[in-house]
Amino acid sequence: MKNILLLEDLPEIRIWLKSLVLQVFPNATITECSRIHDALHQVQAQCFDLALCDLGLPDGDGTDVVARLHELQPEVLSVVVTIHDDDEHLFPALQAGAYGYILKEQPRELITEQLQRMAQGEPPLSPSIARKVIKYFACMPKPVTDTLPEVSLTERESEVLLRVAKGYTLPEIGVQLSLSRHTIADYVKQIYRKLNVSSRAEAALEAQRLGLFRR
Repeated sequence: MKNILLLEDLPEIRIWLKSLVLQVFPNATITECSRIHDALHQVQAQCFDLALCDLGLPDGDGTDVVARLHELQPEVLSVVVTIHDDDEHLFPALQAGAYGYILKEQPRELITEQLQRMAQGEPPLSPSIARKVIKYFACMPKPVTDTLPEVSLTERESEVLLRVAKGYTLPEIGVQLSLSRHTIADYVKQIYRKLNVSSRAEAALEAQRLGLFRR
């Protein structure tokens, strides 16, 4: 991760998060923002690899920044870092495109480990949050298989989906598959449309359902 956006309004928490991020990504350039307005300006002005966003900001909800990043830079890994562990904050953030959801109350070592494991394609989720997500999907009604057609992905689309689910950025996927970033972006849009998903978290679940991680 070379270019990272850090959105947090409390100076002491921002300093703490910055030191944690530099421990995991020592060569990263970190853009610090304390307001939604400033973060949205930065999103328009430059490209990021990772965004760490608080939710409760003085001028709004950090979910707006997550959604804007998902719209303009879908390859960015947007991770919410917050004190809120309720469904009312969690699921809107995931629906907006958040790749991970970390609670600030965790020990520093655990947060560091969660960020490090992104390299292996594992979305950073606090344990209690992961349980909520699993429970949510477990409680969803099963689709009627005889009325819903099976999703059909091409071999190339499957290759792209697997790499998206593992957390690779669009430029990284392009290098791996010898394709341009724009071509990969077109594949991602097509895959999201076919799977009826709107975020990396949902794409990762679909990749698991399709058995792509066993390749």
